Amino acid sequence: MTSDVAHKKNISPVIKWSGSKRSQSQYIINMFPNQFGRYFEPFIGGGAVLYAADVRTAIAGDIFEPLVELWKLIQGNPEQLIAHYYKNWQRLQDEGFQVYYKIRDRFNSNWSPSDLFFLSRTCVNGLIRFNKKGEFNNSLHHTRSGIHPKRAEKIICDWSVKLFDVEFRAGDYVETTKDILAGDLVYLDPPYFHTKGRYFGTIDFEIFLDYLNTLNKKGVKFILSYHGRRGEKIYSTPLPKSLYKQKFLIPSGNSPFKKVMDKKTELVEEALYINW
Repeated sequence: MTSDVAHKKNISPVIKWSGSKRSQSQYIINMFPNQFGRYFEPFIGGGAVLYAADVRTAIAGDIFEPLVELWKLIQGNPEQLIAHYYKNWQRLQDEGFQVYYKIRDRFNSNWSPSDLFFLSRTCVNGLIRFNKKGEFNNSLHHTRSGIHPKRAEKIICDWSVKLFDVEFRAGDYVETTKDILAGDLVYLDPPYFHTKGRYFGTIDFEIFLDYLNTLNKKGVKFILSYHGRRGEKIYSTPLPKSLYKQKFLIPSGNSPFKKVMDKKTELVEEALYINW
C-alpha cells in the first residue's frame, strides 16, 4: 500500500487526549515508508496521526475500552453522540456546574463513551486525567462553556467520514497487533514511563522492549514516539540501539500539565525512533 498523506496541517480534535500528537502529526507521517501493508495504531489516544495519515487499511486500538467505544460511536453512530452532547451541554448551561459532576460520577461507574466525550469537551483545558483508581478526575472548566454543539457536530461528522474503513480493537498493544505481518507499519505512542498516574494504565518497560524486538524479527516497520525533554529537564529511559535505525527530536508545543498544575509554560520535545 502507498500512504495517502493528507496535507491538512490543522486538525480539529474530536477528543483531546493526553500526549496528543496534533502538532507533530505531519512530521510523523512524512516519515512513513513509501510502501507498506496494513497500518496499526495500538495507542490511539486522540487519533491525530491516524487522521493525518489517511491510510486505506488501518487497525487502531487502546487498552481503555470507553475510548475505543467512543471511536466506534464516532465512526458508526455520530448522530447519537451529537444528540447526547447537545442534551447534556444544554443542561450544563441551564442548571449549572452540578451537571458536570453528576455526569463525571456516572462515567466513573458505567464508563459510557458518550459521557467520556462530554467530559472531555467541558473539563479544564480538555485535559483527560485519571487518579490512581483509574477514575476520571479533572474538574469542570468554569470559565468556558465547552465546545458549542454546532461546532462539535461538524467535527464529529468530519471524523466519522475519515474513520469509515478503520477497524477498532479494545485491548493492549500486543493484542491489538496480534496479527501484524512483515511489511506492515505500526505507529507506537505509549504512555511515557515518567508520567505514571496521568494516563489510564501503564506498560512494563522490559515487556515493551521485547515487543519491539519481536517486531524487528517479523520484519514489521515501526515508528515510536517516546521520551524527550520538557524545558531544561530531560526524560530519558534508554532504548537499546539494536532496536532502531534512526532517532529524531521533534517539537511538540508546550506542556499542558505544567500549564494546568504549575501555571508555567515549558517547551516540549519528544523523541521519534524508526527501525528502518
